[in-house]
Amino acid sequence: MIRVRRAGLLTTVQDLGRRGMQQHGISRGGAMDALAHRIANLLVGNADTAAALECTLLGPALEFVEESVVALGGGDLGATLEGRTVPLWTPFIVPAGSVLSFTEPRTGCRACIGVAGGIDVPLVLGSRATDLIASIGGHEGRALAPGDELPTGTPGGAADRMRDRLLAAPDRAPRAGRSLIPRYSAAPVVRIIRGPEHDRFSPASRQLLVAGEFEVTPQSNRMGLRLRGPSLSLSGLYDLHSSPVTMGTVQVPPSGDPIVLMADHQTIGGYPRIASVITVDLPLLAQAAPGARVRFREVSLADAQTLYLRREHDLRMFATGLHVLHTA
Repeated sequence: MIRVRRAGLLTTVQDLGRRGMQQHGISRGGAMDALAHRIANLLVGNADTAAALECTLLGPALEFVEESVVALGGGDLGATLEGRTVPLWTPFIVPAGSVLSFTEPRTGCRACIGVAGGIDVPLVLGSRATDLIASIGGHEGRALAPGDELPTGTPGGAADRMRDRLLAAPDRAPRAGRSLIPRYSAAPVVRIIRGPEHDRFSPASRQLLVAGEFEVTPQSNRMGLRLRGPSLSLSGLYDLHSSPVTMGTVQVPPSGDPIVLMADHQTIGGYPRIASVITVDLPLLAQAAPGARVRFREVSLADAQTLYLRREHDLRMFATGLHVLHTA
């Protein structure tokens, strides 16, 4: 069990979200940085879909009632265990009664806390993810608060073997390779493909989208990143119907400032969709705090698919390597 001593700015239970529910008006939700979530889970011997904790900017202080194997992924928010700095992207043992806390953001703005056995909150519509808008899932459908107690699941055999390995040789803990970890930046270059209404924008706006620089504003949240920069506009008046949107869709409201939809996005939208951020680059945006300077670079759909398949291959190889390590 984990006891929340300090909740941080926004700490929630997340998994990979509610798939296949969007036609019913239910957003997928889930982890903002799904790659960090998956790696943190794999490192502690969980399935990559297990529920973990996501904290934003100012992290929580968490007391682990029982000894646990923990791994952190995503942004560096200054994690410490009983005052000692702990590394990212590698598992470590948290002794019973110890407190994992965070000091201040160094890179990125969201950290994922994977715990062996996962966070064992009830499934709601097939997911343990917290949907803050619908107030469902996670811990009572809300962000964590001081005094909350979170049950953890029973660690599997892989987690037990990882614990034994860490106890025997803590300096030989596995670590996610650099090729797998996104290069988080306060000035990310994010690749996009054209959206369904791309050609309805003026030629100047289409050029500005890939030539300009956009700032992430403080009005951004888990629903979307609101950007400020060169104003984008349609080339004429069009009747647009509400259409499906997804994480990464770049909408342009009448203000001309684009919005990139993120994990808690609505299921349909009426604003023109000029582009979509490719899946492999969504972690870069998930870690873009207010003030970050974002640039877009267009790639083809085929390139986006190739990059996605390559990353999935790398993740499978990483998971296979951990499995071999656990069974050696």
